[in-house]
Amino acid sequence: MNGKNKEATQNNNLLFVGCFIALLTTAFGFITRVFLVDTWSEAFDLNPAEAGKLMGIGIWPFFVAIIFFSLLIDKIGYKVAMVVAFIGHLSWGILGYFAYQYLQVGDTDSAYALLYWGSLIFALGNGTVEAFINPVVATMFSRNKSKWLNILHAAWPGGLVLAGIILIAMGNVAWWIKIAITMVPAIMYYVLLIRQEFPTNERVAAGVSYKEMLQEFGVGGASLVAFLVVLQLNDFFEPAADDYVLKYSFIGIGVFMVLAFGWYVKTLGRPILLFLCFIIMPLSTTELGTDSWIQSIMDDIARSKGFDAGWVLIYTSAIMLVLRLFAGSVLDRVSPLNLLIVSCVFAIFGLYFLSVSTGWYIFLAATLYGLGKTFFWPTTLGVVAEQTPKGGALTLNAVSGIGMLTVGMLGAPIIGAFQSNSQIEQLRASQELAEVMPSQLVDTEGVQLPLKEKTIYSIIDYQTLHAEQLTGIIDKTNNPEEVRNLVRQLKNKGTQRALIKVIVFPIIMLICYLILLVYFRSKGGYRPILLE
Repeated sequence: MNGKNKEATQNNNLLFVGCFIALLTTAFGFITRVFLVDTWSEAFDLNPAEAGKLMGIGIWPFFVAIIFFSLLIDKIGYKVAMVVAFIGHLSWGILGYFAYQYLQVGDTDSAYALLYWGSLIFALGNGTVEAFINPVVATMFSRNKSKWLNILHAAWPGGLVLAGIILIAMGNVAWWIKIAITMVPAIMYYVLLIRQEFPTNERVAAGVSYKEMLQEFGVGGASLVAFLVVLQLNDFFEPAADDYVLKYSFIGIGVFMVLAFGWYVKTLGRPILLFLCFIIMPLSTTELGTDSWIQSIMDDIARSKGFDAGWVLIYTSAIMLVLRLFAGSVLDRVSPLNLLIVSCVFAIFGLYFLSVSTGWYIFLAATLYGLGKTFFWPTTLGVVAEQTPKGGALTLNAVSGIGMLTVGMLGAPIIGAFQSNSQIEQLRASQELAEVMPSQLVDTEGVQLPLKEKTIYSIIDYQTLHAEQLTGIIDKTNNPEEVRNLVRQLKNKGTQRALIKVIVFPIIMLICYLILLVYFRSKGGYRPILLE
């Protein structure tokens, strides 16, 4: 190996390590928020769906950053995107500190605002990270993308495991300190990558034009993005029910986006890409939506056995870490689609057993779930990169962006809504509770509870308990403390049972991957498309 090739190899190795640490940083921030969601729910009096919304603001802006930089990254360069990501991660640590300080002096409104906006900036930083790491690695390893994208994305579970252990070891320290640990790997990747030379994107090197890249995405992809953007704008600005001007303005923005994009590209886009854009929506909810809630859902079971529920997430992440690092050996023997089909089956059974397991058996159920979710995200990205190489950074990152937007905007809140509904179902159906509640609150349908009607994006309705009224009713019973404990147990059971409803998402994915398998077999088998 001559000196020039040796230097290029060393640069590529350092680039890959830097990209790995950058993705690990995003995992640090994610699991920190998972561990703190119950703390914030108590501090700011949030119901599960509202807590899911706070989790969501730390996820969905990822989409804005990854799409924005995917459109510009070939012109401004990967290094600029890396610097922007670092600023976002640094800001999250600083704003988290000030949010904690405001909370200590009783200014909950300012504290929540800083936490909310800090979460948004953090998500923008995460999106910018994936905007540059995915195309960089796909370009460096253009003939083995699925393998190396799986290895790259081992950084995600690696970060969850490492940060999770650190957080548990920290115990009950002030939560701003837990936020601040995200800044450590952020500084590491910045110092490492700021000195490196980034490669020219595979699409650019092959002479594929910017317009051809956009045509891979097409009007179909733009329509899906516009729909999700309009939903998010309506939620973010929360227009009144009769504020039709603002609502129709957002719809107008969406229509304009599609028309302008369609006028320029004049094509629907690659059908397989549109199909993969759809698949990533239930995929992201299955993996990241469940992970967002898993500590909270398993908290009661973990407490009964004397351990922190965060170990469940750490355990499944450890499984993901090991398997993703050895993804090359797996993909040498199994095609990406067959691997994804098997993963769906594991995820379905894993979620079911997580919803009904008790005690230490939750780790057996978590094993199935961990095996299921391991290859979902990176292998699907690998299929995108291998089947739509002309799309360059845009198609690869757009799929990731749609997935993150879905889980932040719909996935985490919907799973929160599942929990609220499931808690109510358990309380209503409990014969034991019916026997101790006032007779006027019990009929043939069970216990009648004080409820509040809620909605997500004006399209998903759910119910939540009116806590103050329920407390007043319990206080009038013969043994309030006993009834309170019973209600708590039933709510915890309902929270866990909500995972059964999440199974619908991997079932949808399984059907989609089977359709893709049949399609490629009709074409002679699955083969990556290479750009020369």
